Amino acid sequence: MTSANAAYAARDLAHVWHPCTQMKDHEELPPIPIRKAEGAWLEDYAGNRYLDAISSWWVNLFGHANARINAAIRAQLESLEQVILAGFTHEPVIALSEALIALAPTGLTRCFYADNGSSAVEVAVKMSFHYWRNVGESAKRRFITLSNSYHGETLGALAVGNVDLYKEIYQPLLMDVITVPSPDCYERESGESWADCSRRRFADMEAALAQHAHEACAVIVEPLVQAAGGMRMYDPVYLGLLRAACDRHRVHLIADEIAVGFGRTGTMFACEQAGIRPDFMCLSKGLTGGYLPLSAVLTTQEVYAAFYDEYVKLNAFLHSHSFTGNPLACAAANASLGLFREQRTLENNRALAAHMGARARTLEDHAHVAEVRQRGMIVAIEMVREKRTRAPYPWSERRGLAVYRHALTRGVLLRPIGNVVYFMPPYVITPEEIDLMVEVAREGIGRATCA
Repeated sequence: MTSANAAYAARDLAHVWHPCTQMKDHEELPPIPIRKAEGAWLEDYAGNRYLDAISSWWVNLFGHANARINAAIRAQLESLEQVILAGFTHEPVIALSEALIALAPTGLTRCFYADNGSSAVEVAVKMSFHYWRNVGESAKRRFITLSNSYHGETLGALAVGNVDLYKEIYQPLLMDVITVPSPDCYERESGESWADCSRRRFADMEAALAQHAHEACAVIVEPLVQAAGGMRMYDPVYLGLLRAACDRHRVHLIADEIAVGFGRTGTMFACEQAGIRPDFMCLSKGLTGGYLPLSAVLTTQEVYAAFYDEYVKLNAFLHSHSFTGNPLACAAANASLGLFREQRTLENNRALAAHMGARARTLEDHAHVAEVRQRGMIVAIEMVREKRTRAPYPWSERRGLAVYRHALTRGVLLRPIGNVVYFMPPYVITPEEIDLMVEVAREGIGRATCA
């Protein structure tokens, strides 16, 4: 590491505890200090540039230092930076709520704001539980979740997720949930289509609902892509079956669109591909274009009405945090949604996604690649020890880390999830940058699997 970067890395390591990191790793691989960013590129203090192939943890949509979003935040900063949202309101949060309701599946009419994805899941879980209490069905107090799911790191969100790496150590602190096998199509049988696999796997959910509906508040799912679970994917038919079953059994459906919303799967929201409306839809990450922390939970008039009562009934939903509906974050979100409209983003993304998928699928013949899968602007490459049996590499070998380290030397930020290399770039990426991203991944996979 050059002296320009090393000085910042040393200062950082004296005090900063980084997220999702074994800090001892930084003895060999110090954190990279970023001085500035523009478009799809990051730049460190030594002038090295890195293509942000993961949208800085899946949040950045329209590139770093986007002029339109910058200007919106600047303008808002000159008039109002923050105000309590209890008893007060402001134009940016009103405009954002109107815009989200116009975009969301029909029937979602109310927006409740928080500041990050985990908090949004907490809101949805608490709101569903509280709804059933308010309507006199207090026996409903459990949640149904999918294996390999991830919904955040706070205790409620962690409880309804199912990735052991994050959850196992905290199990004594967590509420008890009902876990159903995932419809993950990587596990499909030979010759089985994604749709047929998803239909077959739905039998597990149907059985769980039949058994537990009397005590279940809601089913929570990541629509179409289990992101932190290794970008595992399933067919939209599962969501259609799930919506119908939740209706039959009188159980809420929570759609965690935090990672997959705002165009990531090819439509504005992943639920659209199944033609369904959840009872709660959790949004964050790309909501502000990747600029500022903000999340929203969209829900129905029926849910809202269950909390609307005289004060003395004590039926109100009292969840809050200090920065709920922050005006600066709302201004960024409004600008980001404006870019979707003005730049025909979803249409343009179809061409980018087609190019990215075609280039990535050239890796399917690699001796240690079991699958290349795609849903819209998300592509994942599954590295395996043995292609025929799909036997995985032991997690302790950290093959993904080898890909990450190689990619940095080539000026690309890839951050594999275990043995899964994935692309989730900003929507401003060019076909030429996609070519670079895939070629570097090819090189990294070759180096990571050569021994």
